[in-house]
Parts: sequence; C-alpha cells; structure tokens
Amino acid sequence: MSNPDSRAVHHTGSGIEHPGDAITLGARFFGWAMLTVLTVWFVNVVLKLSFGWPGALALFDGGGVLSAIEVASYLIAVAFAGWIVTRDKTVPLRADSARIHRFNLFVVRAAFFIVLFVGLGDVIVSALRVENALEGIVGSDLSRDLGRSQFRGPWLHVPLMILGVVCAFFARTLGFHWLTLMIVAAELMIVITRFVFSYEQAFMGDLVRFWYAALFLFASAYTLYEEGHVRVDIFYAGMRNRSKGRVNTFGTVLLGMGLCWTILIIGLGGPSAIIYGAVANFEVSQSGFGLYVKYMMAAFLGVFALTMLIQFVSYFMESVADWRDEPGTRLNRGDTAAH
Repeated sequence: MSNPDSRAVHHTGSGIEHPGDAITLGARFFGWAMLTVLTVWFVNVVLKLSFGWPGALALFDGGGVLSAIEVASYLIAVAFAGWIVTRDKTVPLRADSARIHRFNLFVVRAAFFIVLFVGLGDVIVSALRVENALEGIVGSDLSRDLGRSQFRGPWLHVPLMILGVVCAFFARTLGFHWLTLMIVAAELMIVITRFVFSYEQAFMGDLVRFWYAALFLFASAYTLYEEGHVRVDIFYAGMRNRSKGRVNTFGTVLLGMGLCWTILIIGLGGPSAIIYGAVANFEVSQSGFGLYVKYMMAAFLGVFALTMLIQFVSYFMESVADWRDEPGTRLNRGDTAAH
C-alpha cells in the first residue's frame, strides 16, 4: 500500500514562497503555539484532576506556588513555539504543515492499532469468561480480577495500548482498510453464530460498536486532509484558489479549532466530565459479559478532538499558503466532489 502522505502537487501560477516574512512567521508561530499550549494544557488537566493541583486560574484565588508553576508552563509553551519558528526562519508554511501532518498520521495510526489489539484481546477474555473457560486457563484469582474493570484496564488494555504505539512506529499504512475488514468480519461472525447456531453474546455487538466508533472518529482528521468532508455551500466551489485559502484560514480558526477546544474543555473540565470521568473510573457497560471498553469509547471523543485540532493547525498553515498563492498546492485540495 502506498504511503498516505505521498501526494502529487502542482505549482500555482507565478506565486512564490515567502519564508521569513512577517505573515509567514506569524502563521507558523500561531500554529506551533496552538500545539505547545495544547500539550501543556493536557499535562495541567492531569495534574489538576488526578493529583489535586489547583489549576492556573486559581493563581489569584489562593492557588499559591502550584498555580504559578502552571501559569509559567503556558508562558514557556508559547516561548518554545517562538523558538521553533525563529531557529529556522527559512522554513515555508507548506513544509511546517507537512511536518505536523506526518506527526498526526502517527497519532491516528497508533490509535487504530490500539483499538485493534484491545478489541481482539478483550473479546478473547470475554468469550472465555462467558463460557466459564477462563478460570481453567489463568486460575481462579486472575479470572476473578479480569472480571473487574479496574484490573482489566491497567493490566490488559494498557499493555496492548503500548504494543499498538510500538507497531505504529513501524507501520506504513493508517489501518483504515484493515479495520474496515475486521468490522465486516465481526458482523459476519454475528450473523453466522446467531442465525446458524442460535448463539449470540453481548461482547459481539460491543466489538462492532467499538471498532465502528474508532473508524469514524479517528478517520476524520485524515478525511480533512483529503478534503473529504462535505461542504454545504453555494459559493466555495466557484472561488479561486486564493479565495478558498482565505475562507479556509478564518474558518479553520473560528470554527474548526473552536469546536475542538470546546470538546476538550467540556470533556475534561472536571472529575465528572464526560471523558475524564469515564476514563478515570474505567467505566463499563451494564452487560456483565460485554467488552470492558466503554471508557475507551468516551476517550474516542478526546482523540477525535485532539487529532482534528492538530490537523486543523496543519490545514491552517496550508490555507495561508494558498491565500498567498504560494507554490505547492495539492491537486486534491479544494476539489471536493460534494458541496
């Protein structure tokens, strides 16, 4: 399978690159600052919700030294973004955009391997439990522990997650096609076992829902890169490339990034927030012999927002380059089939 990042390009008119000028440096700084602040924000969320830190907003409300450290971390993040930009002012916008996109491909690739391995591993354990065969293989104590989400999550799922990240380092494909094939196989298994053998268990349907959710949410960022999302408008299709770049520049910041931050802030805004609460408690469904992955499906929302935000940063830089009529516009960019 070809590398998903290898895309043909064409050069637009007589446009030239503008590395090092104020607009290019400003756009690059904004994009990198968004990513560095995002990283620090995630760290501070963990410190606040898991370790009891007061949060940066508590600086003037008795937060003390810990709040000051968190505020300083944001300033350092912004300064680090400035250092990334100024250490090599000759980097064009499209080069930075491609670099960020390649990193996002790794994140998405790792996420797909994680859900693949966790889904298969959890199905095996659940199938053995429902048939009362697990105890004979691993012993009564471990069998009982694997029936608790607080044990199965850290001791079964986390190692499989680490394995997924390792595989992502060596894989060259994003895994969309393979995951789709696995979903079809899981659906086929349900049909055969239900209508031929009159056998069906909760974990079968859970596996299909688990993989379906991952497929649609994780593939969204790559779909954005491929201009596969549907645009419902009557103006964009007829615009020149520079006009499309201008629309995409402002739309990315105001609508795209704003939506992603809204999901992250609401989902991780407190101990009982929809994402953090489910993950922290290893939340599972009510069916006793289903998959223990409900907490991961809540985390899918966070992964969706994270990968989309990273991709929007890449998209923003490329849109600014289009707006300025710089060479290197991708052939498939802006040629969306549906509007």
